[in-house]
Amino acid sequence: MSADVGDGLAPAVEAVASRNTEATTAVSGVTRPGGYRVIALVVASALFMQQLDGTVLTIALPTMARDLGAPAASLSVALTSYLLALALFIPASGTLADRFGSRTIFCAAIGVFLLGSIACAQAGSLPVLVAARFLQGIGGAMMVPVGRLVLLRSVAKEDMVQALSWLVMPALIGPILGPPLGGFIVTWLDWRWIFYLNIPIGVAGAIGALVLVPEVRGDARARFDVPGFLLSGLSLGCLLFGFELASRPGTGKVALVLLAAGVILGLGYVRHARTAADPILDPTLMRVPTFKLSVLGGSLTRITQGAQPFLLPLMFQLGFGLSAAKTGSLTMAGAVGALAMKALAPRVLRRWGFRRSLIVSGLASSAGYATCALFRPEWPTAAIVAVLGISGFFTSFQFTGFNAIAYADVDKTRMSAATSFYATFQQLTLSLGICTAATVLEVGSMLNGTEQPTLATFSIAFVVVATISASAIVFNRRFAPDAGAEMSGHRER
Repeated sequence: MSADVGDGLAPAVEAVASRNTEATTAVSGVTRPGGYRVIALVVASALFMQQLDGTVLTIALPTMARDLGAPAASLSVALTSYLLALALFIPASGTLADRFGSRTIFCAAIGVFLLGSIACAQAGSLPVLVAARFLQGIGGAMMVPVGRLVLLRSVAKEDMVQALSWLVMPALIGPILGPPLGGFIVTWLDWRWIFYLNIPIGVAGAIGALVLVPEVRGDARARFDVPGFLLSGLSLGCLLFGFELASRPGTGKVALVLLAAGVILGLGYVRHARTAADPILDPTLMRVPTFKLSVLGGSLTRITQGAQPFLLPLMFQLGFGLSAAKTGSLTMAGAVGALAMKALAPRVLRRWGFRRSLIVSGLASSAGYATCALFRPEWPTAAIVAVLGISGFFTSFQFTGFNAIAYADVDKTRMSAATSFYATFQQLTLSLGICTAATVLEVGSMLNGTEQPTLATFSIAFVVVATISASAIVFNRRFAPDAGAEMSGHRER
């Protein structure tokens, strides 16, 4: 670092250190108005890295499949292994942050994520890539949940929607840059550069965390729930890989065994959690109505969100015959729509409230993704972009609403457990979305007697996942009219 840059940073570091002292350590501490923006932007750098990595990767799947000598649809296991690691290790994130400090865990997670990225770039086969993506996922399991935990503990409820918007808004740049960047890398460079890009972003995020993120600690007196960690991890692992194998021909028996084992282990965890003093996933959180409805409704919505980034690039490249670069320019429309929504979310929620807003946006989002089933090569590009932009707009609103209202009635002392619980189901259902889409494509190809899915098969897959998303209205309607009013500022007339 040059002398002039270092001298310029010194006063800023002292000022930030002073702010951090006021915002750290106590679970009940609340930052001064507007102070959450600094923390949100630093945490968003990790989310930006994850989103950029994921969206660039989906564009490169066909090329990676060719280089690794594997069918394109089978690369869903590389996406699933990452999400599996998230589902396995997110439950431990809250406990580790309480015990060792949020900043320490956050920076360590970035380091693990970067090691996994380097391993992905060096992979020469699909099994090696899957293992490297799993290592990446271990780091990703800690980065964003721990950062979100810091934000939730530091922000007053009336600022929560704004804070979450600040957290997500910079990260949405990742999905906007990802598709065209992925197309450029695949067309002109090598797909391995997708993972090398994480190195400078991760290093910058770690430095920012050391300077700006407070070392928030909660109550670390509780013992780590080792039996619960093992039971929940094995259950989630068996379920996810059971769904993954169910989408492949000739693996039906193994898939059934894994799914059955997952259910049995899951029931074992539920029994364990009833008697454990501090279960790693606390089922009593589901007694909080707003948290429960957000988990259930949000899970159905995220199945579609997990499937969409997997289906669209494959359909445009395999079904339409488009290049990776053209595919990237089309799929970024959804991210642009999502970014446009973030500035409007607080005002919409203040005017209409959570219940009404989630009902309308859920139906609009599902209708948008169902419309993707009608896409054909002869469609005008402008029409495809419009559909994807509108779908991204309403889907992003759904997640802003669900992510905020989930914590509306959760006590500050249970925020750590709540973020771990919520993030685990969030990643589980994203993984289930990929598995659902891959299963429909595999079954359709098998019935048609083709190696690659046809456009009709892609259409069926979009209808299936859009129907699942639309069913979230059952839970959205159960929110009280004034649910989350302290957050949104909405008052029933």
